[in-house]
Amino acid sequence: MTESKLIGKVHSAVYHQCQQRGCAAPVDVLIDVGALPKQKYEDWRYGKVPYLEQVCSCNLKKLSFIMSQIRKYAVKSNLKPSFCYYKQWGTKKKGGQGKEDIERAYATHFVDVKQIEQLKQNKKASRDREESPKDKLSREREDL
Repeated sequence: MTESKLIGKVHSAVYHQCQQRGCAAPVDVLIDVGALPKQKYEDWRYGKVPYLEQVCSCNLKKLSFIMSQIRKYAVKSNLKPSFCYYKQWGTKKKGGQGKEDIERAYATHFVDVKQIEQLKQNKKASRDREESPKDKLSREREDL
């Protein structure tokens, strides 16, 4: 795959994740672009594989390129970085062969604050449409 096609796939994956749930996670982008098989990701999450890089279907250079494109798209789109530990049965799950900066890169999700607010509003509007007047009055009283 050419570099420009890969850039398009990465940017598209980040965009669609943000549209669907308001944020994009690097591991989900890797899955979406075909660099990380979902089953291998799950093996890593369950501790069957020590490092995420071991199960990616591309070399480290391409993996680094994908990660840099995720960050570039996030900056261009004003997405807010948000650090999130990956956990395995209540303990910190390490990636990046123990290198803290690489671990942090995999664990940094990018949040579209405006889209999150829109998704919340849509959910509230949908809930309001589905509620009976009695349920709505009851919920409003609870909010007070």
